[in-house]
Amino acid sequence: MRRREFITGVGAAASIWPLAARAQLPEHIRRIGILLPATADDAEFRARVGAFLQALALLGWSIGRNVRIETRWATTNAADIRRHAAELAALAPDVILAHGFSTVAPLLQATRTLPVVFPVAGDPVGAGYVDSLARPGGNVTGFMTFEYGMSGKLLELLKQIAPGVTRAAVLRDPTQGSGTSQFAAIQAVAPSLRVEVNPVNMRDAPEIGRAVAAFARAPNGGLILTPGGAAILHRDLIITLAARHKLPAGYFERSFVAAGGLISYGPDYVDQYRRAAGYVDRILKGEKPADLPVQAPTKYELVINLKTAKALGLDVPATLLARADEVVE
Repeated sequence: MRRREFITGVGAAASIWPLAARAQLPEHIRRIGILLPATADDAEFRARVGAFLQALALLGWSIGRNVRIETRWATTNAADIRRHAAELAALAPDVILAHGFSTVAPLLQATRTLPVVFPVAGDPVGAGYVDSLARPGGNVTGFMTFEYGMSGKLLELLKQIAPGVTRAAVLRDPTQGSGTSQFAAIQAVAPSLRVEVNPVNMRDAPEIGRAVAAFARAPNGGLILTPGGAAILHRDLIITLAARHKLPAGYFERSFVAAGGLISYGPDYVDQYRRAAGYVDRILKGEKPADLPVQAPTKYELVINLKTAKALGLDVPATLLARADEVVE
């Protein structure tokens, strides 16, 4: 080969090589943290996370190719949640998906800079996590679980499925201001339904057991459970107490009815996780949580457990069954 031909060939190869090398370089891998107040075998949470990952995939994010997921199943124990929140924040992912205030609060203790998206939360303004719904202002944004009027709707539904209820104990988490606001919303509609309502604080299991047992001593009682970390923590206990004392009970999400509760009305959490994927995508592409408005639910679901209704001696009205999004038999 002549020297001129060799030099020309080397020059051509040198000009082509960077293009080929760039084509073969892997995409920049972003990291998403997920913090959940549940165990890894929780079917409800697995379905929600599955919907989130499916929505991410539709937006172009592929695990191993351009995104890595760091999931922490933190259980409902507050100390475990704090530990996992600190560990996850230390990894400094690009964004963290955190379910509810039980996970958001410890994350904010660990970081005020990493973006956090909540697919589920009660009153983020009242809790001080965002400045306003329209302009969150900090490193947190996401999706609310309810409007306060929804709490009154749950009492209406309980009265329809159990017309004999004239007294209702409203179980609320005293550590969250939203519990007081929800009770006020229920109290506002109670007179029109001819129901007397009483607040019951959920501080620990013994207190809940004593309060429900005392309430159940008088006839025609029912229960309303409002959202909060304590409600999730004591879910099985509350369902058991309602069954033991023959108290018709209304819950704020499907998982309680799937576990044996009577009726629930609340946001479709699977849908909320899908919507949260859109916010995570926008943050990964450069937008700030401070500029992404907190959004209200767009889909609500009514779920009824016919087996529980039968055990309580209740005949579910056909009109209510027709409205149900899901009937557990």
